[in-house]
Amino acid sequence: MYRGCRVAVVVPAFNEQRYIARVVARMPALVDDVIVVDDGSGDGTADAARACGRAGLVVLRHAHNRGVGAAIVAGYRAALRGGADVVAVMAGDAQMDPADLPRLLDPVASGGADYAMGDRFTHPDCWRVMPLVRFVGGRVLTLLTRAVTGHWALNDSQCGYTAAHRRCLEAVRLERVWPRYGYPNDLLARVKAAGLRVADVTVRPIYEGAESGIRPVLAAFSLSFVLARAWLHRLQGWWLRRGAASLARRARAGALAERASAAPAPRA
Repeated sequence: MYRGCRVAVVVPAFNEQRYIARVVARMPALVDDVIVVDDGSGDGTADAARACGRAGLVVLRHAHNRGVGAAIVAGYRAALRGGADVVAVMAGDAQMDPADLPRLLDPVASGGADYAMGDRFTHPDCWRVMPLVRFVGGRVLTLLTRAVTGHWALNDSQCGYTAAHRRCLEAVRLERVWPRYGYPNDLLARVKAAGLRVADVTVRPIYEGAESGIRPVLAAFSLSFVLARAWLHRLQGWWLRRGAASLARRARAGALAERASAAPAPRA
């Protein structure tokens, strides 16, 4: 429990046999449920996770690789079924510092935000540890994501270290979230389109051990599609809110007119 909230952490993992036990073992005591989702790994990721024996550990396994977004959504659903109030996401490659988790949970658990995103770029170690290609690519993608989502305070769109309140996950149609690379951008767009509050929280950037499995050409194609899709979703949300506001104004005007017509005529 953390600040009166039941906390679950979803850990998407694909071929992370080498690191998954470390991730589970270092999970802070405040975490009630750890949900590891083995996304069709070809190694012993699921078995290594189960061997940890941590209280509250659940291991799910996809028969084939469905994508990081699909793995996270499966974890979200399991966390909601388990009664979690706040659900965080921590990667299975040990590239996220568990010491940052309370700070990420704070705005969500306190009611100040519905969704919190990690921000590596404001951390003082960023320039020292983040590869230049990652830095430049992340900044460019963040600018594009700002434009399509309308979240102009966003500083790191590609950081998957996040925390969401239960009400946020219930408001967003999880079955429609993009299942593969680009998932954080798509979910952020849906959160903003729903009018929910987003907080950015500084987290420590870690680049050691596991190599990135991202293929630049496929990633660029996927993200272009995701950003275009997110922009259309934002427009749809804007039109829906505008239509709802118009209907509300008409209803108020009709009620006022009805009361005015029902009022007794002034006596001569």
